[in-house]
Amino acid sequence: MVKPTNTITKTVLQKFKNISNPSRTPFSSSSSILERYKSIPKEKVDCLVIGAGIVGIAVAKELSVNHGREVLVVDSAPIFGTGTSSRNSEVIHAGIYYPPNSLKASFCVRGKELLYKYCKDHEIPHKQIGKLIVATGFSEVPKLSALMTQGIQNGVEGLRMMEGYEATTVEPELQCVKALWSPSSGIVDSHSLMLSLVGEAETHRTTFSYNTAVIGGHFEGNQIQIHVSGSNAIADWNGRSELDSELILIPNLVVNSAGLSAPAIAKRMKGLPAGIIPASQYARGCYFTLSNTKSPFKHLIYPIPEVGGLGVHVTLDLNGQVKFGPDVEWIKGTDDIPSFLNMFDYSVHEDRAKQFYPAIRKYYPGLKDGSLEPGYAGIRPKLSGPEEAPTDFVVQGEDIHGISGLVNLFGIESPGLTSSMAIAEHVAAKLLK
Repeated sequence: MVKPTNTITKTVLQKFKNISNPSRTPFSSSSSILERYKSIPKEKVDCLVIGAGIVGIAVAKELSVNHGREVLVVDSAPIFGTGTSSRNSEVIHAGIYYPPNSLKASFCVRGKELLYKYCKDHEIPHKQIGKLIVATGFSEVPKLSALMTQGIQNGVEGLRMMEGYEATTVEPELQCVKALWSPSSGIVDSHSLMLSLVGEAETHRTTFSYNTAVIGGHFEGNQIQIHVSGSNAIADWNGRSELDSELILIPNLVVNSAGLSAPAIAKRMKGLPAGIIPASQYARGCYFTLSNTKSPFKHLIYPIPEVGGLGVHVTLDLNGQVKFGPDVEWIKGTDDIPSFLNMFDYSVHEDRAKQFYPAIRKYYPGLKDGSLEPGYAGIRPKLSGPEEAPTDFVVQGEDIHGISGLVNLFGIESPGLTSSMAIAEHVAAKLLK
């Protein structure tokens, strides 16, 4: 186990201000890799976490609070949690949807336990409101039964099958032939959760450096060196010249938890085997809100899962507002630099509501025309594409890539929020064994 080194003396942003020659000319193509890096300022750090989404923040909190490590978290955004972490359903999942013995299943069940405890102990707004997964036709009943069997195998407690009439006594506006009741599902204020984790980490020797983009890395001997630049500098990059580093970080431990851009960052780490980095797939999902009406539901309502997602479902926020979504729209990825800066299209077009009405009316026939308003959109960092079987989370340590002190996290989509603290436990165990 590597001992903490107490090496962070200032934030990376402050270090940028002190760079002696920020306008240096690009290195010539004939320079060797190691030669060109000699003139770039370097800073030693203990633990480096790339990405300040919910998983990165949870990892930082785990390493600093529970293991006494000094942590630096860098993110290209101006604040934490601007990507997938703030563009989701804010649901605490039970652990039903994932194959037994998968990382998604084990992390979700364990993470749910940790998350409810953390929210209770730290007074994070949340509510265990329960979920009904519904079969709207008899052809869907076998799939619903399979979900129940799988959930029980995963250790989810309290699952119960309901007949349609029983489900409608619980939710009078609901239409279904059968429903699976999941009492441990809930909702959480994800921003308050992240804010609490950030504050706790910061009081235990964690530094957050925003507007700071990781643009690659290389290895000298068995030591990884991470290249960073100010987000403004790479936003102005012309795409033709060599992308220049403003600072090189030399960490003892590195966690690549950059979400949508995690594979692109890994590909820019010279010396990391290219064959182990999975191809990225991106599924855009839109949400619509229910306007000018009292909430018709008291619980989460989910249809049978579809390819690429869990179906257009009913989510309630802690203020009682109803959201429907997300749908699944497979989109092309961006070049690596735009992905570093989260330059995805998050707009919600009003005409997408035409696809929502028939999907929602399968279980909520009382939905009135014109009652849906555009909400927000999110993008899931998937590792499987259209018509492909869902993939598991990928947690790559030294046993996979052969590099000590580096963990890559790929495909951390749903149930990433629920699983975040369990993922953090697992990552710390991998790094500090």
